[in-house]
Amino acid sequence: MNLFKKNYFSLDGNEDKRKSDRRRKRNEPSIPDGMWIKCNTCKSIIYKKEVTEYKLCPSCGAHFRMSPEERINITCDEGSFIEFDSNMKPKNPMRYPGYNEVIEKAQKKSGISEAVVTGHGKIDGYEAVFAVMDSHFMMGSMGSVVGEKVTRAVEYATGYRLPLIIFTTSGGARMQEGIMSLMQMAKVSSALARHNEAGLLYITVLTDPTTGGVTASFAMLGDIILSEPKALIGFAGQRVIQATIHQKLPEGFQRAEFQLEHGFVDRIVPRTKLRDELAVILKLHSM
Repeated sequence: MNLFKKNYFSLDGNEDKRKSDRRRKRNEPSIPDGMWIKCNTCKSIIYKKEVTEYKLCPSCGAHFRMSPEERINITCDEGSFIEFDSNMKPKNPMRYPGYNEVIEKAQKKSGISEAVVTGHGKIDGYEAVFAVMDSHFMMGSMGSVVGEKVTRAVEYATGYRLPLIIFTTSGGARMQEGIMSLMQMAKVSSALARHNEAGLLYITVLTDPTTGGVTASFAMLGDIILSEPKALIGFAGQRVIQATIHQKLPEGFQRAEFQLEHGFVDRIVPRTKLRDELAVILKLHSM
């Protein structure tokens, strides 16, 4: 026996467990980041390459959130989309602390300058003006630039007598811009009223989630209101409502299917069929 051999032990008794954890981690296969994603609906772990351009869960068909670029690619005729106001960027009108840094981070994450992309494109040869919101940019919150870009798109559609299609997704008004954000609700709604007075078509496509000031203004003003399946659509959150009325809300409350049943949505259209549905509507209104 070597009486002078150094022996190490753990006072907390966890040394063996730590060694076992290190051994297990060494033996685990190394999986590169980004190869797998998890569906929040069915909790399946999905190989990313199984997800097609429509961004649907292959297990349960849940609709994953899309970027404006992805949305435009599956909706508009190839090469037909011309973007408006791509360099318009927000400022900090209320001098909100840290807001500039938040904006810079959102721009790097999303690859766009603000939470909406607007432009002129075609669906099956039929011209339309588009506004596509992005939930990856500060949860699609509506600030002064979002309102200005959408308003300009509406006015362009009115001026050239074109139908307007807005894909909505938003957490509501952007609190960092205070009253400047809330003003956009009235500004966009006024532009839409002039578009309506000109006898022109306005279609909204509600995607998950569409809430807050966007729901309370232009999202629900469409002549035809479509929605993707299971999209969250509402104004205040469920916890706020329950705390106010002191009642348990119905199953599926604020989901697209609930809104369809109660007359707030005209039709629920799966993403794979949405382009064809929009093409038919544009064709009927062009006659």
